This record gives sequence, structure tokens and C-alpha cells, in this order.
Amino acid sequence: MSEVADRARSGDGPIPGFGFNPPAAPVSGLEVTDLAALHGRMRDGTLQHVHRVAFHTVTLITEGSGEHTVDFVTYPCRPGTLLWIRPGQVQRFGSPGALNGTHLLFTPAFPAHLVSTASLLDEWYGPVCWQLGTGRDYPAVSTLLSQLRAEFTRQPGTVSPEILQLLLATLLLHIDRLPRHGAHADPHAGGEIYAGFRAELERSYAGTRRAEDYAHRLGYSVKTLTRACLAATGQPVKQVIDARVALQAQRLLAHTDEPVAVIARRLGFSEATNFGKFFTRHTGTTPGDFRRAHQPPTARQRP
Repeated sequence: MSEVADRARSGDGPIPGFGFNPPAAPVSGLEVTDLAALHGRMRDGTLQHVHRVAFHTVTLITEGSGEHTVDFVTYPCRPGTLLWIRPGQVQRFGSPGALNGTHLLFTPAFPAHLVSTASLLDEWYGPVCWQLGTGRDYPAVSTLLSQLRAEFTRQPGTVSPEILQLLLATLLLHIDRLPRHGAHADPHAGGEIYAGFRAELERSYAGTRRAEDYAHRLGYSVKTLTRACLAATGQPVKQVIDARVALQAQRLLAHTDEPVAVIARRLGFSEATNFGKFFTRHTGTTPGDFRRAHQPPTARQRP
């Protein structure tokens, strides 16, 4: 994978992971390309298999129709679809040639260091997909991406990292103003309380699913955490905790060979049966059925 050739394994299991390493770039930490070029230099099928990356990607679809899968949710894509994939999320591209559009890759450290952009980059898995259609948001996003590409492709030695950083920050701030739905309704509404809770959740979801434990560690009451989560996501704190654990369970089931009992212990369940009930309640399927549906045939044939 030429622009992400540094391969690494996450502590979560053998999900292929890639670091940022574009084949040639005038600045460090950013690349502007398109999906056709990306597929053209990655002919080994890597993009069509589930993987995770250690950087952000923003893609505006301009041609074709197809699908893109992120964290086990498949998003239909057509001209006007905007995708933002964040570090650590698992994804899978659709068929090569089905879609084309501007594809922006950047490290978390690259955008201009503004308070507002820092909060966006720290946000725990915000919205992934928007359908911009033909409204005023499409030309605004398209223009900013075109300006980024124009600066990125200037003659060597004349590219300004500062202009690219500021243009990227402007793009991210504009995306942040796009309508949100569902669990990502308005993460800013929860304020510092929600931000602190999400950070603690990332550290501790495998150790405890008790809202009381998070409240104690953060110095708030459960009611305070619930209000912050309801404001940010529309869900109470316990549902937010359980959703994070269920997502990690899905990742481990789909992309590791670990027995279900081992995964259950890794996620803090004392009994595999309790884990099975939890997983079925939150995903609508059993761990075994989920694994069979999401692992490639070669993986399912392993002893």
C-alpha cells in the first residue's frame, strides 16, 4: 500500500494497520489525490479488505456509485457523498473503478493548531458520511478541496505548508457545521464533561461497563454524565458505554482468530455466556454468526 506502507499490528488483534507514508509529497503529513489514482497504485486488493489506518481521510465522491464500509456500517456512495474516516476506525473500500473523487489524507498533527480544530480531531469517532446533494454545502466543500489540491500540486519548492494547514482547518470547520444525525447529533453539546468521559471511556471500556465507575473517576454524578451524553448523542451514558464495548467486540470477532471466550475476557466479561447475551442484545446476532458473516472464507477455514 504505497501511501501507507508502514504496516503495524494493533493491540486489538491482527487487523491490518497502516501508517502515513505517501509515495511522494511536497509537505509532511498531507496528501491530496483521488480514488482512481489510489486504486491504480494498490492493485493487490488491499483496499477491498478490512483494514485500519493511523491517519484521517476525507473523500468527496464526484463520479460513479458504490459503497464504503466503516465499522461494520455500509454507506451508499454517489456524487455528493462526503466521507470522513478517523484513525483507528476499520474500513473497506468497494470495487475498484466504481467510484471516483478527491481523496485527502492527513495526520492528526497537520491541520493548523486552533482550539476548534483540535476538538474535532480529538472527537471520538464522529459522523462518517454526509449526502451533500446539490445544496450549497457541496460547492463549498468542493472548492476547498480544489484549493488544497491546487496548492499541493504547485511547483516543487513553492508549496506553502501554512496555506495547506489553514485550508485544511477551514475544510474541517465547514464539515463540522454540516447536519448531524443519530448518535453524533452534537458532541459539542456535552461540553468538557462529555469530552472527558469519552477520553476515559477509550481508556477503560475493557475494564468496566459501570456508569458509576466512570462518574467516580471523573468526579461527577451519574446524572451529570447522563445529561452530557444525552446532549451530545441523544443516548444515556450506559448506552454509550455499551455501544463502545459492542463495537470493539465486533472488531475482534471479525478480524482476529481469538476464541469467543478469550474475547469475552478481554472485554471484561467473566463468562462467555454473559458476553454472548450482551453481544446479541446490542447487535441482533450471536458472536458466532457475526464472525461467520464478516470473516473472509480463508479465515473461516482456519482450525
